Amino acid sequence: MPMNRGALVAVGAVGAFAVAVGVGIHWVSGKDFGPLLPPREQCEATVSTGSVVLDLEQAESAAIIVGVAVRRGLPPRAATVALATAYQESGLRNLAHGDRDSLGLFQQRPSQGWGTIKQVQDPHYAAGKFYDALVKVPNYQKLAVTVAADKVQRSAFPNAYADHEADARILASALTGQSKAALSCTVNTESMPSEPMGKNGLTPRAEKVRKDLVATFGKVSTGGYEPGGVTTGHMEGSAHYEGRAVDIFVKPISAANTVKGWAMAQYLVARADHLGIRTVIFSDKIWTAGGKSDDGWRDYTAPDRPGNKDTLRHLDHVHVDVIDQ
Repeated sequence: MPMNRGALVAVGAVGAFAVAVGVGIHWVSGKDFGPLLPPREQCEATVSTGSVVLDLEQAESAAIIVGVAVRRGLPPRAATVALATAYQESGLRNLAHGDRDSLGLFQQRPSQGWGTIKQVQDPHYAAGKFYDALVKVPNYQKLAVTVAADKVQRSAFPNAYADHEADARILASALTGQSKAALSCTVNTESMPSEPMGKNGLTPRAEKVRKDLVATFGKVSTGGYEPGGVTTGHMEGSAHYEGRAVDIFVKPISAANTVKGWAMAQYLVARADHLGIRTVIFSDKIWTAGGKSDDGWRDYTAPDRPGNKDTLRHLDHVHVDVIDQ
């Protein structure tokens, strides 16, 4: 999705900069640019043991790697091993090159039976193949992360995986939903063209979000849309009425379903730039793209109107809507 990242040009040796604002150029000296530049686009996961910062591409990759583990019902330890491996092999980037014929997030080699060139560069496929091999490692959950990773990868530098274990643990805790509202992204969005509602009641952009969730998490229960569009049941001005919103249900409310809800909610935030997402709401928390995204997850106040309070507070479903004009 196109992003308005601002314009910044260094001039001379005195640290002066030209900043494009609207149709004019503003000259600023020094390091404090105040509100002239948008916040830096990045994602950050923070848990009790520390924090890790990713760029948007890395966050999108990490979200898929962990989402595939959640879909398979694997423990957070599996996600930690996979993330540490992808950190070392590719820097969490879906590379189109590598040593010999190594490709993709895990630098898997088609010549070694990992799949075709196209397959190993598909993050969902690559993560799945990694987990296929990992679960065959006896007692992998009890092994050191670097040992478990090397038994899958057979690396020439097996100890290198340990360098990424701390960051991998933080990301796994957030993206598996074990830590709520722990991962947030700053996304400097711009308006996008309005889209007509499709046959199922969703705009193409919203339908892309729904399909992306299914590709990662498998069968999910969704609602808030229907053929021809919905006309009741939501607040005035709701994106649901325009076909721009999807609700992902995690019923009945339970500790396990809340964890799953947070896994999907934080997955959506990690992929907000790629999917054109504007808002994610879950369990009394809200994340919004654009100017407020730098504030991270904020407290959400449910609307004061009749209805199921658990639903109004989004305790039983994740709400996501996409950008429009």
